[in-house]
Amino acid sequence: MRIGIVAVQGAFAEHGKLLEKLNADYIELRKKEDLKTAIDGLILPGGESTVQGKLLRELDMFAPLKAEIQEGLPVLATCAGLILLAEKLSNDDHVYFGTMPVTVRRNAYGRQLGSFHTRGRFAHVGEIPMTFIRAPYIDSVSEDAEILAQVDGHIVGAAYKNQMGISFHPELDCDPRIHQMFLNRI
Repeated sequence: MRIGIVAVQGAFAEHGKLLEKLNADYIELRKKEDLKTAIDGLILPGGESTVQGKLLRELDMFAPLKAEIQEGLPVLATCAGLILLAEKLSNDDHVYFGTMPVTVRRNAYGRQLGSFHTRGRFAHVGEIPMTFIRAPYIDSVSEDAEILAQVDGHIVGAAYKNQMGISFHPELDCDPRIHQMFLNRI
């Protein structure tokens, strides 16, 4: 099994370290040619969603990745990655891949000073550490989506078919259970 990690901007290296801890093979996807490598799953990391969306288009990676997601490629999206998947943003007119039927609020917890760390329950996993950095949260999910986690009454994790989107950064904590759950879904 090989996982592709979008590596144009953001916390891609940290995802790679967690995959190594789980003995999972991965490739960093930096340019269009990298998409020729067969992958069994995709990670959309945290970072700057606007920058990632722009770079994916400039590098001609956007359309092929969207097509793979629509065709069922399993995806784990964290923070900015969740924004890329969202069908709608409640406080922004942009739509990127738009493949996950959720409405997401960008920078929902405020700027950098609004970042925080907590512990919370994550469906099918248990209590885990959660690091939020300029994080979004999910305002609403379609009836077909499963809510995976909530913090202070806000949805911070959801799954829909082949897609799992979360507001926080599991790659920044040493707990590999979210990544293991993702690998188990493949």
